[in-house]
Amino acid sequence: MPEPYRLRGPSEETEDMYLAEARAFEGCRAWGATAEEALWNLEGVVADYIASCEQHGDPLPATVAAVESTRLDRCSFDEA
Repeated sequence: MPEPYRLRGPSEETEDMYLAEARAFEGCRAWGATAEEALWNLEGVVADYIASCEQHGDPLPATVAAVESTRLDRCSFDEA
């Protein structure tokens, strides 16, 4: 299973910054001076995207449901 994000290193195309893109959320991308910063910023962008969908009653992309379903299938839960 591919990573849920794409990370590109600094280049002229990325204005010498790291660029992180969320594969399941079209258009969700963030830049940072380091790979870690770009991923941290991307986490905030995705959180804002999800919050906006919830606020406006918009569905999440189908690819997100598929990713979440796969994650749940691979997780084990401890019963308290």
